[in-house]
Amino acid sequence: MNHDVTDEQINNVTVKIKDLGHAVNISRGAKRTVICAIGDKTQLNPKMFDTLPGVKTSKYIDKKYKIVSRESHHQDSVIDVRGVPIGGKQIQIIGGPCSVETPEQINLAAQQVASAGCRLMRGGAFKPRTSPYTFQGKGEDGLKIFRQAADKVNLPIVTELMDIRMLDTFLKYDVDIIQIGTRNMQNFDLLKEVGRIDKPVILKRGISATISEWLMAAEYIAAGGNHKIILCERGIRTFETAYRNVLDVTCIPVLKRETHLPVIIDPSHAGGKAWMVPALARAAIAAGADGLLVETHPNPCEAWCDADQALNPQEFKDLMASLKGIAAVIERSL
Repeated sequence: MNHDVTDEQINNVTVKIKDLGHAVNISRGAKRTVICAIGDKTQLNPKMFDTLPGVKTSKYIDKKYKIVSRESHHQDSVIDVRGVPIGGKQIQIIGGPCSVETPEQINLAAQQVASAGCRLMRGGAFKPRTSPYTFQGKGEDGLKIFRQAADKVNLPIVTELMDIRMLDTFLKYDVDIIQIGTRNMQNFDLLKEVGRIDKPVILKRGISATISEWLMAAEYIAAGGNHKIILCERGIRTFETAYRNVLDVTCIPVLKRETHLPVIIDPSHAGGKAWMVPALARAAIAAGADGLLVETHPNPCEAWCDADQALNPQEFKDLMASLKGIAAVIERSL
């Protein structure tokens, strides 16, 4: 649409699209407004819209992922989480333990994450584990004590949703960012449900997913009306066995070209060892990531899960300090 388009002109276009049997998505940026018609493109022709008042140009979007593509929204999206921006010039580090264990542990972790300079906190109340005999998380009790601990230091929380049936519980505790884990990246029913709510969603890449499959999973969320999507690379599975997963740093510039969504990196799950995390984290920020998801624990030796990859409080503070220098070099802030 033209830069001076009116609400009436936008409404006229959307009404015509709906009358032709298509769904509508409106993307409003600072410099332009894009209206997407979603459906069978053989039933539409750009010439149908070129003459309508307020229309600058009409064209087909060739990507299968229409809403999340850079073609439909040229400007980078910035997701606001209680005043904390994810995307844009400011880089966000989301720190915290793999799992919520006890009130004492999560309260101490919250204090340490806040003192290190983080503006958001991570922690798992429901844990997808490879073995059915390992710790699976504290469930709703974990959500409750996590919410209370983070509120004491005024940190928004990030935690993983595994089951559609728990969505109302997540809303009850006002989880600030809902994480969809790697094993659920293509759980389409779950993606549709989080697409219907007004909550930011971190969508982790599947363990063997291509960029296209990942973006199509994001499209499921966006098609439901929720455009507050943050993509998270956490390493993919290859033939290599020297580390837990292979961190695909290459995906960062590719995603920046393909989509307007923010991109963050989880170096903890990629390396699987605490000593690898700082190097991977620095590489991710240098490559253009909008943030990191980093595991830190008050006492990693006593962590109930993923102890090997958690940084201790001093290691986490040192990492934060080194990342500030890299951010400054690429004209961003931490």
